[in-house]
Amino acid sequence: MSPPNATKLGHEPVAATRADVATHIAGEHRRNIDVLTRPGVPPQQPLARGLRLRFTNAMNILFVHQNFPGQFRRIAPILAAQGHKVIGLGENPAPAIPGVQHIRYNAPREGGDQTHPYLRRIEGQVRRAQEVARAALALKRAGFVPDVIEAHLGWGEAGYLRDVFPTSRILLYCEFFYRAHGIDVGFDPMNGVIDIEREASTRSRNFMQLLQLEAADWGVTPTRFQHSTYPAWAQARMSVVHEGIDTGLASPEGPAEFTLPDGRVFRRGDPLVTYAARQMDPYRGFHTFLRALPDFQKRRPEAQVVIVAAGEGVSYGPKPPGGGSWKDVLLRELSGQLDLSRIHFLGGLPYRELLTLFRVSAVHMYLTYPFVLSWSMLDAMACGAAILASDTAPVREVMTDGLNGVMVDFFDTRAIAEKLDWMLTHQAELAPLRVAARRTVVENYDLSSICMPRQLTLLDEVARSGVSTA
Repeated sequence: MSPPNATKLGHEPVAATRADVATHIAGEHRRNIDVLTRPGVPPQQPLARGLRLRFTNAMNILFVHQNFPGQFRRIAPILAAQGHKVIGLGENPAPAIPGVQHIRYNAPREGGDQTHPYLRRIEGQVRRAQEVARAALALKRAGFVPDVIEAHLGWGEAGYLRDVFPTSRILLYCEFFYRAHGIDVGFDPMNGVIDIEREASTRSRNFMQLLQLEAADWGVTPTRFQHSTYPAWAQARMSVVHEGIDTGLASPEGPAEFTLPDGRVFRRGDPLVTYAARQMDPYRGFHTFLRALPDFQKRRPEAQVVIVAAGEGVSYGPKPPGGGSWKDVLLRELSGQLDLSRIHFLGGLPYRELLTLFRVSAVHMYLTYPFVLSWSMLDAMACGAAILASDTAPVREVMTDGLNGVMVDFFDTRAIAEKLDWMLTHQAELAPLRVAARRTVVENYDLSSICMPRQLTLLDEVARSGVSTA
């Protein structure tokens, strides 16, 4: 389908304006705003054999992500396998991906101490966008001009790509738009008083997002909640398509014994509570969970707790006021109240081992601010885990209390302890919730049958939306 006022797209001049492009893609993809709540179909054949693209000609496709492949780790090799020229541009080293060329740009300098505090992050992002533009110019001089660019907008990398490649289509991966009120900021008293300094600093964080959104053709975001954080004008030019969960791999079927470093083995039926996050910070409710454990351990002296986190830093939100890590802060606060012999801090785990842990977990704890929904929650649901989750907006998009999981107030440590206790005692009653949790992911977030076809269709529509919107 050609955009309005366009004829023989790519062969004759067109009169498509940016508004025409937005109207056209909106007609094709507005349905994606709520499509994830509708029943889908079970997983089908493996991606490499099963997916067929609608593209009629091979294209040049550029992915931009500082930690490439990031969210593009699945779509990039599929496009390469279909005969497209695919390049990933990023700052950090990346694993080899068949058919995908990885190019690194120079690490940018961060904002200096003399820069206004509101602008330090922005200065770093501007410098990053400048380094990306320089690398893109080198690609252009070498003869590579992308038909489509898909870039994560979170670090400002696509800030000047419109000027380097004025005829390329630009699709932005939109993760979260910061608000000074009403979403994550001010949600938790743990993060201090919200004053005009914090409000102004938060509002300023969107500077490079706004610059990139203005220059892009379209945006894509994983969930309706994330979509809702953006301004209305940006929402109208954005589709909701999740990256997808490989429900063949993330499944109740598979290894179901998990061994701790000390040799202890957990199996299905053991009184095991699990928690997983990138870092142990308040945004993922680490403080609330740990504060609930003294009460829980008194109720269930036989229960074991496994905490998986790649590090002890902060992925999101402020660092502890006195320095150190939130783990250190909480362990000092709860000194003498926790039986640490029954709490196992494992660090990060390879993905397949994490899935094994989800399979043997009696209860998986997931807490989050009103923020980006973690992949780990959907992975756990796909594995048939019984989940106790916070009653917050990102979770409510996926979970219904008593249907495919159990929900609890984010801050209510007593209720968390009580519900963990109840869930351990009533494992048989949780069996239907486990089944429903997996069905939710299979019917709405399956990689091969739902999410990847929608990602490819969206990329196709963006590619065919006009010759230039510069």
